[in-house]
Amino acid sequence: MEVICRIICNFAANYLKMMKFMWMIVFMVLPLLAIVYLGWHVWVLLPVSPVWKSLLIIAGVLCFSMLFLSVGRKFDQLPLPVAQLLYEVGTSSLIVMLYLVMIFLVLDIGRLVHLVPKSLLYANWPMAVGIFAFVFGIFLYGNLHYKHKVRVPLELTTSKPLPKEYKILMASDLHLGYHNPRKELARWVDLMNAENPDFILIAGDIIDGSMRPLIEEDMAKEFQRLQAPVYACLGNHEYYAGEPQAQQFIRDSGIRLLIDEAAEIDSCIVVVGRDDRTNRRRKPIKELVADTGKYTIVLDHQPYNLERTESAGADFQLSGHTHRGQIWPISWITDALYECSWGRHQRGNTHYYVTSGIGLWGGKFRIGTQSEYVVVRLISKDSD
Repeated sequence: MEVICRIICNFAANYLKMMKFMWMIVFMVLPLLAIVYLGWHVWVLLPVSPVWKSLLIIAGVLCFSMLFLSVGRKFDQLPLPVAQLLYEVGTSSLIVMLYLVMIFLVLDIGRLVHLVPKSLLYANWPMAVGIFAFVFGIFLYGNLHYKHKVRVPLELTTSKPLPKEYKILMASDLHLGYHNPRKELARWVDLMNAENPDFILIAGDIIDGSMRPLIEEDMAKEFQRLQAPVYACLGNHEYYAGEPQAQQFIRDSGIRLLIDEAAEIDSCIVVVGRDDRTNRRRKPIKELVADTGKYTIVLDHQPYNLERTESAGADFQLSGHTHRGQIWPISWITDALYECSWGRHQRGNTHYYVTSGIGLWGGKFRIGTQSEYVVVRLISKDSD
């Protein structure tokens, strides 16, 4: 029996390694295919000399390579403004490349079914200018839309006794770092203070990746301007940033960090902060929800296994992580992957809100989604 179990375990381990390797190949091959596909279209579309075409394609490849350098933390030794610029170029190029691929795929399909003349895609300045103008317009809109933070009002009622009506500000996915600097955080803190909430909840991913810009710009001081108590849980990006250092920064910011633990507010509300599911050894939610006689709010960064929060008897869960894909059509993918990828949701007596985040990872574009913060009015039915 022991031999059989060992064989099964070895097979499972090897299978997982193989699947991980296959996904790595996919994620490496797809961008390479996209670059080749776009490079060929640029080559045949632009009526300029081969030298200029080559330079343009090389520039595009260099911009895209900045993405891998940013993920590998290769910018941390550069001057901060240079690192910020290269981060923006690299992460933005990924999204621009996606939209260019979609545009050329539509045109190629149109050509194959004889709806698009072949001449439009070969040595055609008007077509090249038209594609550039369209893409520029899309991403100008996406950037302006990202900068606009949407205030989402949400009312929650409970039969459990509360001494008063509570106003709670909820947010997630700040992703502070090279692309969301201290100046941006200051604006968000002003928005939060203007609401005059009783307390603030942050559902993880406060940090984007590198701790360097947060420390160098002393962003902790901006958090210290918040005029209400703040409770937060960890997200997967806190682990990417280096969990111990990320934890220290959050605590230095005056935020009560809850890692598989609970905090009580006014003896009537319990806030449970779960460790991120990146830690496979985090405690089960049932162990954390102890007193269901009090209104219980769960902070869990990634909105998986929502049924477990329901069975634990919690009243409400705040999650983030999905960004709802940040841009269309990635939003279709997140909607398919998660039971709830954005917005309000309910299972039994447990209510949920999955926020698309006040910030985001990568290029500062919101196309078909929104950057938001949630303002909750929590009232007891007994007070009506």
